[in-house]
Amino acid sequence: MPKLGMEPIRRAALIDATIAEIGHAGSLDVTVSRIAKRAGVSSGLAHHYFGGKDDILLAAMRHVLRVYSEEVRSHLAQATTPGERLRAVVRASFAPSNFQPHTVSAWVNFYLLALSSDQAARLLRVYRGRLRSNLLHDMRPTLGDSAPAAAERIAALIDGLYLRHGLSDAPDGDAATALVLTALDHELKVQP
Repeated sequence: MPKLGMEPIRRAALIDATIAEIGHAGSLDVTVSRIAKRAGVSSGLAHHYFGGKDDILLAAMRHVLRVYSEEVRSHLAQATTPGERLRAVVRASFAPSNFQPHTVSAWVNFYLLALSSDQAARLLRVYRGRLRSNLLHDMRPTLGDSAPAAAERIAALIDGLYLRHGLSDAPDGDAATALVLTALDHELKVQP
């Protein structure tokens, strides 16, 4: 009989194993059996905790989004001005907790899953909405009516550089951050 309180530990291990397996495979072509083996549990237990493979994948993506959200909140807590808040969002996007190869691989595959899964598409909309909202809120005081378009450009640059740098042989979060911050400075200085 399992010890009381082991379920959260095993769930966390399965989520970590899912992200690692996706990173190792470079695709969603992973099995519950491989995930369970990496987590050190039986595939039956994995199915018991999550149901099917799609449920485990969605739980892994919720975890990745939660880590990202915590990183953003942590960076924002240290910022006091709109400009500092915008820079905090950019830095959080490329922070080491969000910019590991296996996490990037999970993100790439998450985008693919969103094409065929309504639940994954909803999670992706939530992520995009929060990113846009964070950027827009702090761009409005400076950019006014042009803030929505500027927020879209910076969000697209964050996502694009995340994928480009994350999929390279030598991902460089500092370089990606610097590129986005340069573009952000340009957006804030160039007003219509």
